[in-house]
Amino acid sequence: MNKQELIDAIAADTDATKTAVGRFLDSLIEHVQETVAKGDQVTLTGFGSFKRAEVAARTGRNPTTGQAMSLPATVKPRFVPGAIFKAKVKG
Repeated sequence: MNKQELIDAIAADTDATKTAVGRFLDSLIEHVQETVAKGDQVTLTGFGSFKRAEVAARTGRNPTTGQAMSLPATVKPRFVPGAIFKAKVKG
């Protein structure tokens, strides 16, 4: 399912316009991105949590040459699914 299909499905379920649902979804995504970028966590109970994860510096390998190389510490976004979401996926 892509973004437009999600918008269509939500609009059909809620009787809201596709435009309104699209604006809502864009706003939700923007707020989650801004909050996580600041280092805070966004938790949607039952769905999951979006947070910022620290990745330590480490030694990696160049896939072409096999030569060892130093990879710097960095941060990445992380999603941790909630219990209800995990249960639905599990079946």
